Amino acid sequence: MFLTISTTGTPERPATDLGFLLHKHPEKAQAFSTSYGTAHVLYPEADAERCTAGLLLEVDPVALVRRGKGKGRGGAPDAALAQYVNDRPYAASSLLAVALSTVFSSAMRGVCNARPERAAQPLPLCIEVPALPARGGPDLVRRLFEPLGWAVTVEPVALDSEFPQWGDSRYVRLVLASQTLTLAGALRHLYVLLPVLDDAKHYWVAPDEVDKLLRAGEGWLPGHPEQNLITSRYLSRRWSLTRQAREALELVRLAEADDSAVEEIDNAVEAETQTEEKPTPLAVQRRDAILAALRESGASRVLDLGCGQGQLVQALLKDPRFTEIVGVDVSVRALTIASRRLKLDRMGERQASRVKLFQGSLAYTDNRLKGYDAAVLSEVIEHLDLPRLPALEYAVFGAARPRTVLVTTPNVEYNVRWETLPAGHVRHGDHRFEWTREEFRAWAEAVAERHGYGVEFAPVGPDDPEVGPPTQMAVFETRTVNEKEAKAA
Repeated sequence: MFLTISTTGTPERPATDLGFLLHKHPEKAQAFSTSYGTAHVLYPEADAERCTAGLLLEVDPVALVRRGKGKGRGGAPDAALAQYVNDRPYAASSLLAVALSTVFSSAMRGVCNARPERAAQPLPLCIEVPALPARGGPDLVRRLFEPLGWAVTVEPVALDSEFPQWGDSRYVRLVLASQTLTLAGALRHLYVLLPVLDDAKHYWVAPDEVDKLLRAGEGWLPGHPEQNLITSRYLSRRWSLTRQAREALELVRLAEADDSAVEEIDNAVEAETQTEEKPTPLAVQRRDAILAALRESGASRVLDLGCGQGQLVQALLKDPRFTEIVGVDVSVRALTIASRRLKLDRMGERQASRVKLFQGSLAYTDNRLKGYDAAVLSEVIEHLDLPRLPALEYAVFGAARPRTVLVTTPNVEYNVRWETLPAGHVRHGDHRFEWTREEFRAWAEAVAERHGYGVEFAPVGPDDPEVGPPTQMAVFETRTVNEKEAKAA
């Protein structure tokens, strides 16, 4: 099977920079061993004006069978001969996707020390796949690639050119062109969508495939109109994994929808304020309120659930009483930004031992979250669809069960005080709901009752006598045995 990646250039920015981005020299033909054969990287053309890199994968059918997967969904061949005689050596599939990620792993991550500015910039790209299985036909190919910014040329391949009456095969010739995508983004698209179109994988789909999908789909899969089909096919229609991936993609929006929208409103209000002293932004007031509540609780080991880009983690690190701080987010991109914000790579050993960042979905129980003094859910719950809240509730209050849980969320009643917010609109486009004080209180009290917590409420920001504060905070504390017995009595 074969795939080519082409780009054009100028004397100032030669096309041969593609070799730096792929970490493969244009003047060399290189071979790489894989589990199922040999991958070759070669350059049919390489000059300043145009450069083309080719990936040729020679599949060993015997090795493919010996490793347990041959032809067909789930790997079960229709007949013994089909294990050895099939399209795997010739048509793009998950075999080619795995070869892409193996041979061009640094390029897929966007890493290029020699040309870092080029790795981050869009390139004029043209990618050709001569033989691609497309279960769903040319229309599905367009539906998958066009929303990502590709100009798609897809030509069905006839079953037999001498007998056109037989019709088209399930294979197509695919040409993708774009001026707006980075090379790393393009490779991640191919890594996910090639096996999706083939609708079969050459290996057993294990739970770690969900993490692979989330990493490769970061930045484009959460908003893709065919997200459900992509997740289902990529995970070989394993319902439990598909559901896990869809819920994780839903939560990816948490990192994208951080404090920026609220801070925009704050800035607008600040500009209209005529007082000499500038007001403190609501995001800062919220962090200050959370820090005060954590100090009052006596917590030293703290979870920041839905940590986003690490603003609260950064504030916690400044106080030595917090000896262990863990930031959890479903978005790898957000965690990368948080790591840069915290300068983890330059942090001293003692300070670095206090902080951890890891990927996780709040819709699932996670043993790594157990045993902490406190957990913070700051501006998180409003980004979930209401039917998802019980899963988060159980994962945090039922399974992880920290001694203290802090939850902040917008107070929708206060929205009338934002002059820049149109009537009837929520504060951020990703908010699935915004609760009144009564609605938030009812939810929090029900959660506390179900899981053996007591709960108190505190305003964050100016407490308007008519509509309350802009942010409402609930402070959950586990009840002692005596408190539970007294309540039961």
